[in-house]
Amino acid sequence: MPEINLEKLFAGDTRTVARAITKVENGTAGAAELMRAVFPQTGKATVIGITGSPGAGKSSLVDKLALHYKEKGERIGIVCIDPSSPFSGGAILGDRIRMATLGLDKNVFIRSMATRGNLGGLSRATVDAVAVLDAAGFDKVIVETVGVGQDEVEIVKAADVSVVVLVPGMGDDIQAIKAGIMEIGDVFVINKADREGVLRIQKELEALLSLAHRPDMWNPPIVRTIATENKGIEDLATAIESYSDYDSEAADASRERKIAIARWRLTELLREALLERLLAKNGSEGNLDRLARQIADKQTDPYSAVDELLNAG
Repeated sequence: MPEINLEKLFAGDTRTVARAITKVENGTAGAAELMRAVFPQTGKATVIGITGSPGAGKSSLVDKLALHYKEKGERIGIVCIDPSSPFSGGAILGDRIRMATLGLDKNVFIRSMATRGNLGGLSRATVDAVAVLDAAGFDKVIVETVGVGQDEVEIVKAADVSVVVLVPGMGDDIQAIKAGIMEIGDVFVINKADREGVLRIQKELEALLSLAHRPDMWNPPIVRTIATENKGIEDLATAIESYSDYDSEAADASRERKIAIARWRLTELLREALLERLLAKNGSEGNLDRLARQIADKQTDPYSAVDELLNAG
């Protein structure tokens, strides 16, 4: 892959941005150097994480929210986290198909990325992709997750504002909230608000929010939307902006959050680097294949195999 032209990247050239994201996603030679150059240019975009149950209408919501920002003259980057193929590791690209019309606009950049088996629906490469879009001058970067429910707390590690999308009539909503999504939501959206059961889910949400304690003392708003009819999108944009403004004023809580994100990124990079170093040792790839066959044939177990790999050489 040719070297990335940093001047073009920071000017927001679409092809250069796409090549830079491919480079960090694949971890090809020069990816770390690229991210070193990108990092000082970040921190200007508002990163919005959209998370929630499958079928909640997240893609429609992202589509309409991006359209709202575009009409205000802003540049929008969208990162859609697609479920990986367990064999190829590639993204399924469903969101790219759904957002095809929006993606034709020069001020909108859409990229699908694979979860690569990360339980939280976010890979380290996703965080780097968000940083690339930030450095490329996009005003808003929207990250839409795959909708894996309880494990989606990972979204906070890439977002300035986390939006949790719920929908009436789906029994798993409150279960997901109880499992920890409650703690990460800065804004709650009840989408498909023309359905029966809106009032019930709103009352349950309000009751749970009254019990929750947030270190920054923010009281998350609840916004009703009907994304397919473009209803409530402006209210959602206002709620996102309100939290963004509040967070920038609550300096201490904001700093603690940034330190926690930085620590996670550091741990992820360290884990990746150590794994790479281990696999680069002579014979490690061969040992990996041999041990994989033994595990498949029930001749050994994965835990013993890990010990053997760590103790080899």
